[in-house]
Amino acid sequence: MNPQSAFQAVIFDFGGVLTCPMDDTAIAFAAEIGLPKYAYRDTVAFNPVGRALYAQLERGDITQSEWDEGIAALLDIDGANLMGRALATLSPEKLVVDAVQEIREAGLKTAILSNSMGLDPFNPYAPWDLDANHDVVVLSEHHRMRKPEPEIYQLTLDQLGLPAARCIFVDDSATNLAAAQDLGMTTIHATNPEHTVGELRRLLKLHAAR
Repeated sequence: MNPQSAFQAVIFDFGGVLTCPMDDTAIAFAAEIGLPKYAYRDTVAFNPVGRALYAQLERGDITQSEWDEGIAALLDIDGANLMGRALATLSPEKLVVDAVQEIREAGLKTAILSNSMGLDPFNPYAPWDLDANHDVVVLSEHHRMRKPEPEIYQLTLDQLGLPAARCIFVDDSATNLAAAQDLGMTTIHATNPEHTVGELRRLLKLHAAR
């Protein structure tokens, strides 16, 4: 642990924090299959039926294949491996991924707390090798709860073996920050990677790499 820092762990969201922005992948997928620019994004993020399907997927109440079929029906497109096709351009956000390594080298723990996108037939997490690169990995479908429910944050803290006051929580969704704050965590709204890494270094009293 960095003796100058009050914190002992950082909990990261996955999509849009360790990865490129999720909107970018949604826009790229829409262009690939000839849909209007925001058609896919708006269906999964704003359409009430699409939002409900995503919540069910995150909780593990439906399979990824069932989600594929449901979203495909809303868009009138082929549903075969829809999640895999939609996330084909998902790539690591190098600044944040490198910061994770820097944090761990400083002796602090890291955790992933992600609302699941499903694991089968397409596993979006596989290229990141999360279990090898973090102390704790909490995917919502394994626990039948999802952010922003307070219980899943507390579960993550319990697995880390740390009180909320010793942890920083990073998420690109402002909706998911309030529950962490209510538990006593310090939060970072991941609006862009430079801001995220700058705030982590400030709070953890880490020096920028030269």
